[in-house]
Amino acid sequence: MLSIIVAIAQNNAIGFENKLLYWLPDDLKRFKALTSGHTIIMGRKTYESLPKGALPNRRNIVLSRKQTDNYPNTEVFHSLEKALEHCNKDEEIFIIGGDSLYKESIKIADKLYITAIEDTPRQADAFFPTIDDNEWILANEEAHEIDEKHAYRFSFLDYIRKRS
Repeated sequence: MLSIIVAIAQNNAIGFENKLLYWLPDDLKRFKALTSGHTIIMGRKTYESLPKGALPNRRNIVLSRKQTDNYPNTEVFHSLEKALEHCNKDEEIFIIGGDSLYKESIKIADKLYITAIEDTPRQADAFFPTIDDNEWILANEEAHEIDEKHAYRFSFLDYIRKRS
């Protein structure tokens, strides 16, 4: 099963200058809980944005076009197709960014784990593709209010692909 996990603003913005737009501790906890013990696939820029490199307790796969790229504690593949060929078909695999990988993988993903943030950032240069209601069913929604740790309202939205 191929899943996408992402936090998006109201205008589908996901990042600016290779950084996340929002710091939401509950979103980070959810990300860790969902992806731990699984394979995560990311683009080179997403890997380079991680403060400590490869994420622990996960199989880290980085996609890079360069033959010479080598990242500690990761496997490097040159395409999403090649990476998926080296994954176990019975496991849940998570796409964790960036925007070009999201655009490619949303066409074949089975599930979306979205954190929808009720805000529009002043600046963004990376965006998530539009979620087509004709292709996706909202299976679960969990709203979160502003509190001492969260400056924005947000919701966890879980989508599953419609099957014909």
